[in-house]
Amino acid sequence: MRGRLLFEHLSFVLCPGECLELRGPNGSGKTSLLRMLCGLLPPTSGAIFWRGDPLTALREAYHPFVRYVGHGYGMKDELTTMENLRVSCALSGVELSHDEARDVLDRLTLSREVHLQARYLSTGQRRRLALARLIASPAQLWLLDEVFSGLDESAMSVTASIVDDHLARGGLAVVATHHDLRLAACSSRRIELAA
Repeated sequence: MRGRLLFEHLSFVLCPGECLELRGPNGSGKTSLLRMLCGLLPPTSGAIFWRGDPLTALREAYHPFVRYVGHGYGMKDELTTMENLRVSCALSGVELSHDEARDVLDRLTLSREVHLQARYLSTGQRRRLALARLIASPAQLWLLDEVFSGLDESAMSVTASIVDDHLARGGLAVVATHHDLRLAACSSRRIELAA
């Protein structure tokens, strides 16, 4: 089976505090590009660099610097909201106390769902729990795929403020979205991928 060309001659550089929006219709390659940037999918040509070194040379040394939130939520339905957050952080090498986890969940308006099994969370609550891992297990580069999907206006505002805070601390973000990000950060650029 022959693949199809999603994009070519794509080049960009991100500096601390910058956000790059990936826009385009479904199937234009937004998710594929994010998967390449986090090292899950190799580009068919060209190279991706982190701090001057190609990802292919860095391998596992790159992982602590990047967090990817994709379409899947990456949680266990049998575990509570609190347990999911603490386990996912532990897998990233971050030991999160009960109180620290509660603070993160409070920030994402999940304080009432702390002891609720993930299977009972709404789509928006699941999305916010996935985002909680970004706060609890910090990394310099955030790769976010449709993070506003399934969120109401209030949750979208909270999510935008979390991304703004990350950028204000010198973080980087690449966000695939169909929504207006409404970021306060002035260092936001956009790439439009064609169908």
